[in-house]
Amino acid sequence: MSDLPESRRTAARRGARPRLVLWIVLALVLILILAVAWVGVRALLARGHLERAVGDVDTLRAQLTDGDSAAAKNTAKRLEDEAGAARALTGDPVWGAAQYTPFFGANLRAVRQVSVVVDDVARNAVSPVAGVVGKLDSDSFAPKNGKIDLQPIEDAQPAVAKATRTLTKADRDADAIDTNRTLSPVTTAVAELRNALQTASAQADGANRIVQLAPAMLGHDGDRNYLLLFQNNAELRAGGGIPGSVALLQAHDGSLALQNQAAGSSFGPYDQPVLPLSADTTGLYGKITGEYMQDVTLTPRFDVSAKLAQAMWKQKFGQQVDGVLAMDPVTLSYILKATGPVQLPTGDTLTSDNAVKLLLSDVYAKYPDPTMQDAFFAAAASSVFEKVSTGGFDTKKFIAALALGSDEGRLRLWSATKGEQSRISGTAVAGELPTVSKAARQFGVYLNDGTGSKMDYYLDKTVSVGSSVCRKDGRPTSVVEVTLKNSAPADAATSLPEYVTGGGAFGTEPGKIKTLIAVYAPENAIYLGATQDGKEAALQTATDGGHPVAQLQTMLAPGQSVTFRVVFLGQAKYAKAAVQAMSTPGVDQAETEPLSFECSNPTHAG
Repeated sequence: MSDLPESRRTAARRGARPRLVLWIVLALVLILILAVAWVGVRALLARGHLERAVGDVDTLRAQLTDGDSAAAKNTAKRLEDEAGAARALTGDPVWGAAQYTPFFGANLRAVRQVSVVVDDVARNAVSPVAGVVGKLDSDSFAPKNGKIDLQPIEDAQPAVAKATRTLTKADRDADAIDTNRTLSPVTTAVAELRNALQTASAQADGANRIVQLAPAMLGHDGDRNYLLLFQNNAELRAGGGIPGSVALLQAHDGSLALQNQAAGSSFGPYDQPVLPLSADTTGLYGKITGEYMQDVTLTPRFDVSAKLAQAMWKQKFGQQVDGVLAMDPVTLSYILKATGPVQLPTGDTLTSDNAVKLLLSDVYAKYPDPTMQDAFFAAAASSVFEKVSTGGFDTKKFIAALALGSDEGRLRLWSATKGEQSRISGTAVAGELPTVSKAARQFGVYLNDGTGSKMDYYLDKTVSVGSSVCRKDGRPTSVVEVTLKNSAPADAATSLPEYVTGGGAFGTEPGKIKTLIAVYAPENAIYLGATQDGKEAALQTATDGGHPVAQLQTMLAPGQSVTFRVVFLGQAKYAKAAVQAMSTPGVDQAETEPLSFECSNPTHAG
């Protein structure tokens, strides 16, 4: 019992309470300081691990490019360790609680999410691929003794598929990181991660499709037969060029052989289209699309063109092919950069520099007889193919050539097997109509020759596209501008061979170029109007599978040009998407240019 008077005991208790509260506050402050220090130290350590992981990514990329598989495996393991350490440092309970504090919490949460994404990519994408890189590199697709070894490609399928799934998820996860309240360095880091993952995810998806498709399509599970359409850009078709030469390509467990060849002109005319055509196709391009091999690519839908070509080959030779491949002389010139010069049976030497001019222009003066021209084209195709099939090429340059040809719309592929075609769909080689998504709104500019000649060698094309929100409802207005010019010499009517000018046989004066321009918008867009050289254009409006189409006919004498503008209204939910335009590849394929316009008068140049 205390000897203090009651009043003094009460006062002592009252004095102890503030001291207790003070000690509690000081303890909490100390805990907070320790927590901040803990988080700060771990943040610095995590940053170091992440920075070293970024350095390892650059090293790994160089090693994979050089084919140094042993070093790549070591780097992949180090990358996995660094990423795992960063994830562990940002995953303890203190860090977890700190993520919900004002101001700093958003930054800590973003750093944690970045660490998780990088670790997932390191463990489930980089490491699996590094494990098979020694057996699977660019040289894996090069024939040795006339045959591609397909087993390593098939063995790599699970690892590449896993990596692709991981990168796709990582791309989504990175996109979901909230950077609205983060500091500039964190915001920048997240943006860089997103850009890297978007590119890596797209590249992985492409690689995965190739790895999954290649073994079966190259005859690993049984022989395959493909139809090769060799398109001539000197006489344009929406899908590229007129199929001047056709050949059978046989694949047997990785070995390729060029079999029967025939001139495109030897197929048709058929009394009726070889397959039923949609009303959209006949309305825009006519029944001849299905009545002549040389016209199957009048439509920009390569799946339609391929099925028609497949049916025509079967009617002529009684053989059902498993797919169709199309390419042009420009792609051949790219491939010649990988193979080097090729000697032809005619005595001509085909090089990357002279292939386009020789195959699309000089041949008509050198060999006036169309039969000799067909023989020359067949000899060129078979000679280059022979060099490729025996592995006589630089693999990296060859892959780059195919990639460039695909990007420019010069290389197309269709498979009659539904599962394979579903993997081809959505890629550059599929030859599909424009699509729309939150990332991009695509437009299509397709050209069909109406001259019945080879004058399109002299047709220059420029495509521009732009978009702006001009309405209160947020729907975007998009403008596609196409400029064509006849760059043939002024005396083309007399200086060029009659076979090139057409000689007026199809109603076009020699030297002039008649062209049908079809501009496609994404599905559910609305056509608003068009002008030709600033004046209201007389054109055909139609639809093709839900895509609004504006089609115009032009006639150009040497030196003349025409500019066609067409305006479409899009959907508000895609207003922020980038606008793109794909177009029929001619002799030259310039990049699409950006276009600015006044909302008050979009059909006229500003």
